[in-house]
Amino acid sequence: MISKNKLKELAVYKQQKHCESDGVFVVEGVKMCHEAMAAKAPVRVVCATKSWLSEHENLPNNAEVYEIDQDTLSRLSHMTTPNEVWMLVNRYIPHISNPNPLILALDHLQDPGNLGTIIRTADWFGVRRIVCSEGTVSCYNPKVVQSTMGGLFRTAITYTDLPAWLAECRQPVFGALLDGTSIWSPDSPLHLPPEGAVLVVGNESRGITPEVQQHITHRVTIPNLGGTAESLNASVACAILMAELV
Repeated sequence: MISKNKLKELAVYKQQKHCESDGVFVVEGVKMCHEAMAAKAPVRVVCATKSWLSEHENLPNNAEVYEIDQDTLSRLSHMTTPNEVWMLVNRYIPHISNPNPLILALDHLQDPGNLGTIIRTADWFGVRRIVCSEGTVSCYNPKVVQSTMGGLFRTAITYTDLPAWLAECRQPVFGALLDGTSIWSPDSPLHLPPEGAVLVVGNESRGITPEVQQHITHRVTIPNLGGTAESLNASVACAILMAELV
């Protein structure tokens, strides 16, 4: 069983500032914890119910393991209804041995749900590398982690000065912009070259920043066929563009 002192020590990780300073993130629930173990993520702590522990003998090496009841689990959890197991994982970038030639670049995305869905969709299409601007929401935000449905453990995600990174890029850079060429036009430049490409998706309300636009070589857009909706959700737009590219 877990001690009161240990529980108090772990409960601080409900606050992102402690996760940030200690270089960790929280993974919760049966599905996501199975994904973490399958990916051999560097798990530091496991807190789980007796029934879950009895079914999982091959826990990660060097992890601290504590039996905890469902009620006590709620003191650690971000979830409304905690689900059997909680893990504290060291932050890391998964090694991608055979990366897809398409790279996603995200420019100041703010919504955790959008980022989580984009990571999950990239996982579906086999896109294994995402480069984020420093102003993009953290991929370790609890809402992001849960909504990736395990894609976080199979995607190399880095944060950097995006304009500077694009300036050094030697691949074509596609940008989703309202004044771009329709992706369904006969003249559309939207195809994945043999050397690969970068697809830039911008902020939910402001789009791609002017600093990043300077490095876009191919401006593309998804036509508004209905003519009434103001914009597409960022994660939906990203999914359509990825589907066209890959």
